[in-house]
Order: sequence, then C-alpha cells, then structure tokens
Amino acid sequence: MGRPQARSRKHTSKDKRKDIKTKHRVKDLDQIIVDLKPENAEKLEKQEVDPDLPGLGQHYCISCSRYFVDARALSDHRKTKIHKRRVKALKEDIYTGPQQLIDNGKPIMRDESN
Repeated sequence: MGRPQARSRKHTSKDKRKDIKTKHRVKDLDQIIVDLKPENAEKLEKQEVDPDLPGLGQHYCISCSRYFVDARALSDHRKTKIHKRRVKALKEDIYTGPQQLIDNGKPIMRDESN
C-alpha cells in the first residue's frame, strides 16, 4: 500500500509565535511612564476625533495604552485584573539598566533629563 497524499500547504507563516507577539504588541512600561507625565496625559485624554481608532479615539486608558469603543467598555476595563496589574507595575520602580561602578565604588546613574 502507498502512503496517503500529502496535504498542500497554504501560505502560512513558519513562525506563528512571532506573528502573534507582534500582533498583540503593547507599549513597554518606560514608554507609558512618559505618557503619564501631566502634559502628555492631558493630550492623550483629550484627543481629536479620529475615525480610524475605536470609539473615535475618545476613550483611552493611559496605563494600558488601549482605546475602547465607549465609556462603559473603558469603565469595565478599569475593573479587570489586567488593568490592575498594569497600574501596580507602573507604581513600582522601573528597571533602567545596570548601574556601573566607578573605581571608588560610586554608582553612575543614568541621566533622565532627555
């Protein structure tokens, strides 16, 4: 007896895991910290109407960097475990890279004035 006929492969990605990761990509915590500054937060909360965004860009969660369809969806989102975890992570100290030591043992801190 012969072998069963091999199925033809459609045009699928060989690396599905990478495709899923890039599709569901969210902002990192250090990028969100910049958005939480008062001057940036005000701009994000009061955006102009954009027909390409969900809810015309009017309902935005800054800590999760997500747009929502309406105010009820946004208020429901704020009750979820995902949102609460993100808020808790933003309150903690954020990793800024290894501290380098000079010869006498003093750490060199990264300048964050930029």
